[in-house]
Amino acid sequence: MNRETALALVREFVKTESLVRHMLSVEAAMRFYAEKYNEDVETWGLIGLLHDFDWEIHPTLEQHPQAGSAILRGRGVSEEIIQDILSHADHLKIPRDTLRRKAICACDEITGLITAVALVRPSKSLYDLEASSVKKKWKDKAFAAGTNREEMEHAAKEFGVELWEHVGNVILAMRKIAPELDLIGNIQK
Repeated sequence: MNRETALALVREFVKTESLVRHMLSVEAAMRFYAEKYNEDVETWGLIGLLHDFDWEIHPTLEQHPQAGSAILRGRGVSEEIIQDILSHADHLKIPRDTLRRKAICACDEITGLITAVALVRPSKSLYDLEASSVKKKWKDKAFAAGTNREEMEHAAKEFGVELWEHVGNVILAMRKIAPELDLIGNIQK
């Protein structure tokens, strides 16, 4: 499956634009790390783009992402990519025994926190967002209270990247697609 087909699949199953933007963010972060580690950028990107494609049709842990795997198989997605996608779900207990399985877990939830921080800034932009701003909000447990900071910290550690370096890397990755994420804000580029 190529990116164009994967994005069409996402658009077929996901109607909430914020969820599409989340998957685009994770895709960008995965592509960033694939380049950094000389891995297959397209495969890593597909994992990030497709990882939550079934959330709207399977919005429970009993269904997501495992029920979506049948759809992916039916669309010709390789079993290797499907297993990598399944590995991002803690409840499935699939070993994160490869770099890209560690990457998808590390890149998933952190993108949501970064987006939330960007949106509360006066600029509403990724272009002037730094890891230090995310760190300040990190300490405020009432901010983005639904995010699991302990899980994000653990995932970065398991991936082998210091948390604030990781946040900075993901911000850089997301900046590359800021227009698609509607996170240009009021900064002229």
